[in-house]
Amino acid sequence: MNNDFHVAVGDRVTFSKTVAECDVYNFAGLTGDFSPNHVNEEYMARSSYGRRMAHGALMVGFMSTASTLAIAKCREDPHETPVSLGYDRIRFLAPVFLGDTITVAYEVNEVDVERRRSTAEIQVTNQQGELVCVGAHILKWVANS
Repeated sequence: MNNDFHVAVGDRVTFSKTVAECDVYNFAGLTGDFSPNHVNEEYMARSSYGRRMAHGALMVGFMSTASTLAIAKCREDPHETPVSLGYDRIRFLAPVFLGDTITVAYEVNEVDVERRRSTAEIQVTNQQGELVCVGAHILKWVANS
């Protein structure tokens, strides 16, 4: 953290998790996305992937976890609250299969003190170090009442 803002360029956090079958089914239940790509092993066995994969939007959820970790120290500020303005340039580069362990790396790459915003680049890799998902996240700090 620098003296001018809550985060600084280069601030970085990581979050790792093994994607379990219950994660995929719970996410499907929450969203209503019961695509056979995620919940039907026999269907996916016929595909070139050969097995079920996690939802891409679940990876975005894990990106959100990393952003929460990145700003945990900012929650103590009595004057401002960080809120997400959204995710840009999300790309799913390779499938994440059930049982894969993903690591989300969240790194602040831009700070705009005047606009009270930060931008971070996000990279998600699997246990082989393969890049499976990327994106950018924009945070804004809003004044408390």
